[in-house]
Amino acid sequence: MPMTPPRSLGVALAALALAGGAHAQAPQPAARTAPPFNLTVASIMRGPLLVGRSPDEVRWSADSRYVWYRWREPEARDTATHLYRVPAAGGAPVLVADTAAFWAAPAATGDWTPDRARRAEERGGDIFVVDAATGREHRITQTPTAERSPHLSADGRTVYFVSGNNVWAVGVEGGTLRQLTDLRTDDAPRPDSAKGQRGALEGQQRELFGVIRDRRAEREHGERVDSLRRQVRPVYLGKNTTLNVAEVSPSGRYLLITVGQRAEGQKQPIVASFVTESGYTEPINVRSKVGDVQGSSRTAIVDMATGTVRWIEPEARERKVTFTSIGWAPRSDRALLIGVPSNFKDRWIYVVGPDGKATTIDHLHDDAWVGGPGLFSAGWLPDERIWFMSERTGWAHLYTTSMTGGDARPLTSGRWEVRDVQLSRDGRTFYLTTSETHPGEQSLYAVSADGGARTRLTTMEGWAEGQVSPDGRWIALLRSTASAPPELYIAPSRAGAQPRQVTTSTTAEYRSGPWIKPQVVEIPTRDGQTVYARIYRPRELGAQAHGGAVLFVHGAGYLQNAHRGWSTYYREYMFNQLLASKGYVVLDLDYRASAGHGRDWRTAIYRWMGGRDL
Repeated sequence: MPMTPPRSLGVALAALALAGGAHAQAPQPAARTAPPFNLTVASIMRGPLLVGRSPDEVRWSADSRYVWYRWREPEARDTATHLYRVPAAGGAPVLVADTAAFWAAPAATGDWTPDRARRAEERGGDIFVVDAATGREHRITQTPTAERSPHLSADGRTVYFVSGNNVWAVGVEGGTLRQLTDLRTDDAPRPDSAKGQRGALEGQQRELFGVIRDRRAEREHGERVDSLRRQVRPVYLGKNTTLNVAEVSPSGRYLLITVGQRAEGQKQPIVASFVTESGYTEPINVRSKVGDVQGSSRTAIVDMATGTVRWIEPEARERKVTFTSIGWAPRSDRALLIGVPSNFKDRWIYVVGPDGKATTIDHLHDDAWVGGPGLFSAGWLPDERIWFMSERTGWAHLYTTSMTGGDARPLTSGRWEVRDVQLSRDGRTFYLTTSETHPGEQSLYAVSADGGARTRLTTMEGWAEGQVSPDGRWIALLRSTASAPPELYIAPSRAGAQPRQVTTSTTAEYRSGPWIKPQVVEIPTRDGQTVYARIYRPRELGAQAHGGAVLFVHGAGYLQNAHRGWSTYYREYMFNQLLASKGYVVLDLDYRASAGHGRDWRTAIYRWMGGRDL
């Protein structure tokens, strides 16, 4: 229900505090009786040593049998995390030795074949290919050089990867290692084109001296022989460039590359770190200021048979457009790209063919700036339709369209957000993380790729983030409430399934605390909008309100803190309880520009930062 501000807001304080991150296995045995919690600043500021550390880096094995994650025992005396593995179908978690952890754990992401039979992934700078049905691993490289960006041919028999700024190919079951490209981060050499007096002098030298004619003929012959011997043609990307993306097309002939261009003359702000191991003040590398010159990127299609490079021309040529490569279609040599200009007022989704010609699939414009969940989320369906997310209605939702563009079909709609999209192994189902039930709650849903009704898969109170197993049978959930940090659960991927809790990360001392589960309230504003806020009342801690109030202002701008899950500012969450115990009413506000409340709230500070809120 809407709530008006307490009449006792006579004392308004702004609590601007340090940002803390909460990160944290098998459920622990019943804890011993702990003494009453000591609610003090000194106790709160122990951070993970008090609260514990939630599981993170959660990922599935390719065969869907195991969930891997990093975690710290709740009563450990340090904050170091270790690797664990737990069977999806049941059983106790197993601690993985540090000596094996570097190579054993699957990567968080990888490239699948269209039939999802194999996955290529990079671990610690080496390339692996895993069979989904058996879990069998093929180790492709074991070198001191870092290999990256592995991807598979359509039939799964060949793995491509980037090493030393070039693309290589080798058979998954073994075979000859082939270098497919000769990409050079330099300008192309200019041919000898001496003219005028110098050109005449060179001509005379060749005319008068037989030895010079012989040397030139020998050099030119060697160059012709070398060009015949060389299997790949050199491609010059230009000076001050880096190869960011390189992906081979389904036919094996074309290469999609994205090249970063470093900004020249960029001035680096100097930020000092005073608390260092050396005892001396040291500089911190930080990003350049917004108004300074910025780096850019270009994208091209390379014909590896001819060496022809076709650079993609952006929609707005007068602006610098940064491209994000989504990848090739499952079966055809067409690539999906997202382009955003430097002013962030537009987003284009393109399909590009081998000729480098770009077709606009979708265009999103915002007079303030484009953003919100899923700005760079898009992909291919097995039938080569395209899915993408857009704030075109003011709320981030999921759409599908054909590879030639046209009217996009919405799969979701309403005054709520889709915050994450996962596509099932067979490409028939989307798994969505949404705020459909409440702006302060996240749940996981399933919906057909052809549209229709959604099925809610998680119904637990609070904030849920889920990863569906490759075979679609299981969900690995990180679920939290306002008074308890994220814990790992595993549940069957169906409606009404009961999740199994895998971790208990909080310490016995923390669990003995008097923690409020703050209510999320709605406060009407003078201009007819609604501010969402968490409220901490003294009476919830047995204290007497004295008429004072504190307003907590979260950092980061575009961040949501007035929700029913664990706060990013978990130390401040505890400090707000301390204030409530002293008689203050505390409001933790999602002011304008906060995340989670749609496009209009996200951009409400455009050219008037804080004007309405203050």
